[in-house]
Amino acid sequence: MDIDNLCKYLAAKYPQRFASWISRRIITSPVEVLKTELTLEPVRADSVIFLRTDEEILHLEFQVKVPKDRPMPLRMLNYWVRLHWQYGLPVRQVIIWLQPTSNPAVFETEFVSENTRHRYEVIRIWEESPELLLQDPALLPLAVLAATQEPNQLLAQVAQEVAKIEETELRQEISACTQILAGLRFNKDTITNFFREEIMQESVIYQDILQKGLAKG
Repeated sequence: MDIDNLCKYLAAKYPQRFASWISRRIITSPVEVLKTELTLEPVRADSVIFLRTDEEILHLEFQVKVPKDRPMPLRMLNYWVRLHWQYGLPVRQVIIWLQPTSNPAVFETEFVSENTRHRYEVIRIWEESPELLLQDPALLPLAVLAATQEPNQLLAQVAQEVAKIEETELRQEISACTQILAGLRFNKDTITNFFREEIMQESVIYQDILQKGLAKG
């Protein structure tokens, strides 16, 4: 299952919610999802959001594993140069690491080489309090990966919040996204104990991600 595509989908569908979470403040002013394909040799970022009031670009990268080729600090510099070149605005960059690891790469926050230094922010989701994530349906899928001493209890709490979503289509999609991300932390039997499998199967986004995964082989 393509976790990267799922996170891109959530950030693209709920940009204001993600911007509010990252900024730790409620953003009520309009935001705009910008093209993620940057100029020069095509390279696609995960999420690019224009905060109109702040006149700032928010760039999010979701990572499950540490890349084996180009290191993330160099990638983030590459993204920053392209975004700043393309839009001429301040660019705030955040890497959201999704799976716990002791790899030193997830603690890096800057690129340094000769006379160049570039800094960015890092969120290790397993260190984040689930409190803010549980308050917003758009962020519930990430809540299952947040910090807790009782993972099963947190999963049950997330499932309860998903069940409270009144709109059927929204509930199905958030449920599907939550179950997919929960797979990074829980086994299938544990997940199905809290979520009805048919809800996931009926979800449009689940089917879309599944098809993309099958197409990639």
